[in-house]
Amino acid sequence: MVDYLYSSIEMTKTSHRPPGNRKGYSEDLIRLRENVAALDIGSEEHYASVPEERDTQHVRHFGCTTPELAQLATWLRECEIGEVVMESTGVYWVPVFEFLQDKGFRVCLVDGRAVKNVPGRKSDVEDSQWIRIVFSYGLIRPCFLPDKELSTIRSYWRQRASHVQACAQQIHMMHKALEQMNVQLHKVLSDVTGVAGMAILRAIVQGERNPEKLASLVTTRVKHGRDKFIAALTGHYRDEHVFALTQALQTFDFFQQQMKACDEQISVCLSSMPSKELPNDQEGSHISGDPGALASTKSAGRRKNQPYFDLKVELARIVGSDVTVLPGIDSLTAQTIFSECGYQLAAFPNEGHFSSYLGLCSANNKTGGKVKSGRTRRVTNRAAIAFRVAAQSLHRSHSAIGAFSRRMRARLGPAKAITATAHKLAVLFYRSVRYGQAYVEIGSQLYEENYQKQQQKYLEKNARIMGFQLVPIQQSSQSVS
Repeated sequence: MVDYLYSSIEMTKTSHRPPGNRKGYSEDLIRLRENVAALDIGSEEHYASVPEERDTQHVRHFGCTTPELAQLATWLRECEIGEVVMESTGVYWVPVFEFLQDKGFRVCLVDGRAVKNVPGRKSDVEDSQWIRIVFSYGLIRPCFLPDKELSTIRSYWRQRASHVQACAQQIHMMHKALEQMNVQLHKVLSDVTGVAGMAILRAIVQGERNPEKLASLVTTRVKHGRDKFIAALTGHYRDEHVFALTQALQTFDFFQQQMKACDEQISVCLSSMPSKELPNDQEGSHISGDPGALASTKSAGRRKNQPYFDLKVELARIVGSDVTVLPGIDSLTAQTIFSECGYQLAAFPNEGHFSSYLGLCSANNKTGGKVKSGRTRRVTNRAAIAFRVAAQSLHRSHSAIGAFSRRMRARLGPAKAITATAHKLAVLFYRSVRYGQAYVEIGSQLYEENYQKQQQKYLEKNARIMGFQLVPIQQSSQSVS
């Protein structure tokens, strides 16, 4: 069935409209890529398909070992293949992708949801041929993938994120052990992994049981008094619960060391990246991130889960602007976005493409001249999640974007308000990185005043159209009296 479909498309590739066509394009499909091979990726074997005229056996299967991948690369070169396309299948595509890329092939990854299988019986042979056909005729587009340098940083950062999640899981285990011992430390301290909390936990693990001595370890400013700490630290301290607390604390320290090792690798990668400086005569440009100024205002201590190096300074040097001035965007959030999308966002022509890639803009599906649905696309993207988390944190912010978030929440509801605020943050983020535009905070009060003036102009305009005139309530009451 695939062979028949392929032959039918082959027959139409040279068919064109007459020269007198006013629109100037071909009615039939035209092959855009000639030297293309496609792979159907599997866990144990991969099926490769090349154009039929390149080999008598134009579909072959190869194993997943490195020598067999070398045989695949040799066969592709014999067939004069320059471009290879494959689906994103779990993590099985990663070694094949990197191996062929190192061999000099241009490798493209496509979304499996965009590739529709041939009707009827499904097989790996048919899948490999169908992917090559639709990609050759430009019916599917390759996915965005970072370059080799950015891919390395992204791998380190994702590994670090997994360590952060593991630390959070161990904190839950600490809470569970304390609750079972009836030690209510988490009721009097908002963060048990802070300076005071860790000092108390380590003392408990080392054998201290006196609540007064444990309470004396609290040397930082806290909300509750000493008596409440003594009452909260009075427990029964059974051995099995102390053992669980000990293991959770040791595992937490281990993942903190792993996180530190990841930070060292990330710091080396970032230090090798060139600095960016925008021209001073560029109109509308402004470099809001000055590494020298940032270094002078660096905080004295490291907060929990923060990098073990000054990430803010490095990002300002590489990007050319300080994106952390945006509300809700800190250095960790910015690094997450940059590691997924690139430090210059050069892959996105404009802010519309950027927000569409993140799934933060409406997807207007039209049919019959009407918009059937405007819901945003469902995407699984770490950068989009970072923007949404930043937007959610601005619900009580006194910034202008915080006021915008509250207005959208009252109008559209919480879910759509987060998406709208995340979209605004993404647009401001893109402009800051690509054009160096500085973010000027006007505050929530001025934002509300400007919005009221805008609404007043809108009402006055509609009133004039209908033959009326708006009169303030105070003037109206005086005229009546």
